[in-house]
Amino acid sequence: MSFDHRKYSPFVTVDKPDRKWPSRRIEQAPLWAAVDLRDGNQALIKPMSVAQKKRFFKLLVEVGFKEIEVGFPSGSQIDFDFCRALIEEDLVPDDVHIQVLTQSRHELIERTFEAVRGARNAIVHIYNATSPTFRDQVFNVDKEGCKAIAVQAATWVRDMAAQQPETHWSFEYSPETFSATETDFAVEVIDAVNEVWRPDQGQRVIINLPATVEVSTPNVFADQVEIVHENIRYREHVLISVHTHNDRGCGVAAAELSMMAGADRVEGTLLGNGERTGNMDLVTCGMNLYAQGIDPLIDFSRMKEIVQVVEEITDIPTHPRHPYAGDLVFTAFSGSHQDAIRKCLGLYKPGDIWRVAYLPIDPADLNRRYEEVVRINSQSGKGGVTHVLERDYGISLPRWLQQEMAKLVQTDAEEDGGEIDSRRVHQRFNSDYLEVPNGWTLRSYDLHRGEEGVQAQISIGDQRSPVTVLSGRGEGAVGALVESLNRRHGWQLQVEAFDEYSLGDNTEANAMACVRVQVGGHTQSAVALAADTTAAALQAILSAAGRMAEAQARKSA
Repeated sequence: MSFDHRKYSPFVTVDKPDRKWPSRRIEQAPLWAAVDLRDGNQALIKPMSVAQKKRFFKLLVEVGFKEIEVGFPSGSQIDFDFCRALIEEDLVPDDVHIQVLTQSRHELIERTFEAVRGARNAIVHIYNATSPTFRDQVFNVDKEGCKAIAVQAATWVRDMAAQQPETHWSFEYSPETFSATETDFAVEVIDAVNEVWRPDQGQRVIINLPATVEVSTPNVFADQVEIVHENIRYREHVLISVHTHNDRGCGVAAAELSMMAGADRVEGTLLGNGERTGNMDLVTCGMNLYAQGIDPLIDFSRMKEIVQVVEEITDIPTHPRHPYAGDLVFTAFSGSHQDAIRKCLGLYKPGDIWRVAYLPIDPADLNRRYEEVVRINSQSGKGGVTHVLERDYGISLPRWLQQEMAKLVQTDAEEDGGEIDSRRVHQRFNSDYLEVPNGWTLRSYDLHRGEEGVQAQISIGDQRSPVTVLSGRGEGAVGALVESLNRRHGWQLQVEAFDEYSLGDNTEANAMACVRVQVGGHTQSAVALAADTTAAALQAILSAAGRMAEAQARKSA
């Protein structure tokens, strides 16, 4: 097996020192053309049936596409039948153009016009390969012969369209393999085609520039597009379109730079399905505009439906990290990411400019739930645990307890090797902090404040243990309880951390207290919910003390 890079040569860059596109910005959406039903379809192991094509076409129309390539009717009976069904069943809205592709041969062009007879708006798209590889090795023609093929096909298209005047025709020409063609020669062929079609006399013409195979970096392709934009005749009367592929993983970038270089129209497929590594992804390109405050003119709020239909028809699963569309694309497992997201979402108010760390767009715009954003595994930290408890259970923890609990949850995740859902995080919170040890439930308390501080009588116990009354004195209720526990158990218990919160009106609990106590170098934390802040504070101390007592009992057993 050989792996020898020396058999390849670098692509020759374009000499264009006066390039203008790098300083331009995209300020509006292009005219989109969806080619899922043709280019996407021919890449499938099992091509679409007529019924599947109808379902896909319906989705494309509903989300807003106005130009849709529906097939290659001269090369496939299914594509021909689908074209006829669209027209005869009146499935094409008045403002939608159906597009059909054909090679530059007379009988195939004739068959294509037959397929779209009676259409209100139709785009006939012809092509021939223009690059040196195809001229020399595939078709064995020189430049003049290559140009003659294009001119003859354009003439046939013009003449056949004139025989069906009831249809509003658009003509589209692609110098196939444009990205690998000498750009000056591509301009020469395009001008020859336009001399036949005469867009300056009212004929709608689309000049499509395909990166049939992506052979260079996107900036080089943008240079090529800009040269065509600046040099073809009748430029003000034609639409320049691009059709990029993803062989180098840059299909979207090439399309975006092409828009900066003068392209008016972009062809692609939903989720990038296409031959080899795929076509330019309309979802990513459109949503990139949306994330910059530009209306993409396509309704991507239906993202879940788009993904579902594409997956079911193509039988190609969507990568979970696919931009904007993947199941995990808005999900953060990293602790630092989660903490930043939680803080930003806490500050965001509807109507604000979206500025949330790690989330380029608001998931809600695509009907995604915020519950999907922060999920917990072994990479998560306090931010994720905190966010999950706040989001799903309305529980806010002090920073010291966030850190402590995050370590417990991380240990669980490392042991399991997978994700910990919010229900399990809540269960861990309950079992490790909220549950009251046997015999340590606060039954009642009586406080009297005098000159020497607070005198407290606190009754504890439950159905499984007798009631115990603790008496103590301190600066406050918590100090009085700590003094009584130390005297009763011979401890030197100290409160290391204490936070309490008012939870507002709630029939079950109005207050929460979080404490961490220390006895003899050992620490124990607890949380309590109660009707008032005093009861919550006392119960939190009791729960921590009870856990400490249980730990000592286990140690001495």
